[in-house]
Amino acid sequence: MALLALVLLAVPVGACSTIDGWFGKDAVLPDEPAEKLYNEGLYLLNTKRSFGEAAKKFEEVDRQHPYSDWARKSLVMTAYSYYQGRNYTDAIGSAQRYVTLHPGSPEAAYAQYIMGSAYYDQIPEVDRDQGRTEKAISALEEVVRKYPESEYAVSAKRKIDVSRDQLAGKEMEIGRWYLRKKDFTGAINRFKVVVTQYQTTRHVEEALMRLTETYMTLGIVPEAQTAAAVLGHNFPDSPWYKDAYRVVSAGGFEPKENSGSWISRAFKRVGLG
Repeated sequence: MALLALVLLAVPVGACSTIDGWFGKDAVLPDEPAEKLYNEGLYLLNTKRSFGEAAKKFEEVDRQHPYSDWARKSLVMTAYSYYQGRNYTDAIGSAQRYVTLHPGSPEAAYAQYIMGSAYYDQIPEVDRDQGRTEKAISALEEVVRKYPESEYAVSAKRKIDVSRDQLAGKEMEIGRWYLRKKDFTGAINRFKVVVTQYQTTRHVEEALMRLTETYMTLGIVPEAQTAAAVLGHNFPDSPWYKDAYRVVSAGGFEPKENSGSWISRAFKRVGLG
């Protein structure tokens, strides 16, 4: 993640000013200029790679000079420093505070992107709870919605696609589990979520094949034929279509789309099919 122009334009300085005695070792002088504190934060961030210390230095700008322009800039750099140090909780907190206080500022898109990226970097394996994945999508969609012309919108869209694929994978995992348990209604409901909500992900082909398989098992032939036909029409070279065709033909039928089926309507709704 590239640093903002405000980072590149600042001139880093050396070690921070401290006093001993009553204030203790390494206590920051209460009247240090905001620019000096800010540049010390950059020094710790870029040269020392001390992300936690850099974040604290930027926080000190806000504490000592809360109404200055340096405080605003320091807040987004606090979020970035925490993010670089993989302290995602504090990164999210700082970024959220920034977009709440300064929604129209030049760095607002960046702060929102940091928030989404912090959730995104915590996306768990598909067999775990996907709460963070949903939060990543929500935060990244805000980047695209509020700041579509920003340099972060394209990257946010890519991360949204990956996150949605993860959620679709979770639905498929649960659906397959229901199939193994012969809970066919539960399986259909999960595969239906993939087809209706995540049909642009790589999991939709398998979802259509599983629907074909499940509907044939239940004897609901028209829906099985429709699932196979939609799969073949949209993904003719998919190995999942070969499987779906084999399942339908084994019952003495051919793939045949019923335009009144929810499967057909779901694909036509987004311009597919």
